[in-house]
Amino acid sequence: MSKTATPSEVILDLQKVSKSFPRPDSGGSYKVLEDLTLQIRRGEFVALLGRSGSGKSTLLRIAAGLIQPSAGIAQSSGLPVRGANPDVAMVFQSFALLPWLTVQDNVEIGLENMDVSDEERVKRALDAIRLVGLDGFEKAYPKELSGGMQQRVGFARAFVMRPRVLMLDEPFSALDVLTAENLRGEISDLWESDEFPADSVLMVTHNIEEAVLLADRVVILGANPGHVRGEIRVQLERPRDRKAKPFRAMCDHIYTLMTNPETKVTQFRGEGAQPTYEFAALPEARAGAISGFLELVQEYGGPEDVAVISQQLRLHSDELLTILDAAVLLGFANVSQGDVTVTEIGSKFAMGEIEESKQIFRDQVLKYAPLVALIHRELQEARNNEMKSDYFLELLDQYHSEEEAEKQFYTAVDWGRYAGLFEYEADSKTLNLYEND
Repeated sequence: MSKTATPSEVILDLQKVSKSFPRPDSGGSYKVLEDLTLQIRRGEFVALLGRSGSGKSTLLRIAAGLIQPSAGIAQSSGLPVRGANPDVAMVFQSFALLPWLTVQDNVEIGLENMDVSDEERVKRALDAIRLVGLDGFEKAYPKELSGGMQQRVGFARAFVMRPRVLMLDEPFSALDVLTAENLRGEISDLWESDEFPADSVLMVTHNIEEAVLLADRVVILGANPGHVRGEIRVQLERPRDRKAKPFRAMCDHIYTLMTNPETKVTQFRGEGAQPTYEFAALPEARAGAISGFLELVQEYGGPEDVAVISQQLRLHSDELLTILDAAVLLGFANVSQGDVTVTEIGSKFAMGEIEESKQIFRDQVLKYAPLVALIHRELQEARNNEMKSDYFLELLDQYHSEEEAEKQFYTAVDWGRYAGLFEYEADSKTLNLYEND
């Protein structure tokens, strides 16, 4: 099916949608979504990214008509969604196949209540099975299939419906890494062909690389309750190369936005660009913690899984991720598919003598932390090489909440001190350039 988009043609339209669920124990309720607006147009592949508590799956279920919003409007093809939405089909994280039915029977089951002849039902099922690469397995039962093959059946079952919008609820997360990678690539190839049996795709994922690989538009959700923080258009040429610098740079940009919830979501400027808010947000990690983290990873002697490191260091995952974000931002570490690797410069920083490490930290901070570099530059040009903190806090207030602006400032102060760039006197709220600078 051709995916030549008509920009004005909106298929799914959610306007100011909110959703609350009751709390049976207290008699109250808790809000999962609040004032969320989202449109899905013909011919686009949209990915929803958000942390736990952002209501991603709830949003899908409202769009599918499986549950009703507490407030707001959900429309599909211009009509209110009341009950199961005939415009959509869904692929779930769990395969949800009926074990007593064959592959072909599982694929056909969605057509049984539709006005489709037996001959047409079989033809459409076999076409869908072919699309997902399961020719020859039509008579097999789910227990005879691997996990990846079972999920292919899940895709075929959705494809046979020829939906206007195919909705994917973390469809690769239950698969092993290699199987998931292969299936992502096949879905990407199929989307780029003229055979894709849906007009549009709406995918929930927690995998940033997956979103950049597949989507035309990435919608970032905030949490507690879920809301749209903003969106980023992925204008990388297809097919997309994971190893290409523009791909990696866009992933880094989104990763920084995801790990700084208070930061305004802005478009990606291109390869080599810093995150595109005025001051690239600094992860709230002390310089000493970054150094200690790198030393420990270095001692392990190779790539280490983030979850394993969290357990070994007995650090809460959010605390570890903040330190890791800082190490990645400064060029001291890389993360790929959940594994952490210390870079060459990161190794020198972690294992070097004190003065050598401080010089390396200084160089990396000036290169990759624009806020620290700005403070340093302004102090160099200021009278007596000193300035009040209010000047920088007022600048930061334009892009962050008051609380986040203070966090950014004090992180910059910590990094600047460690790098030997400037000092801060809390009583007088004054920044001073180091005398030997």
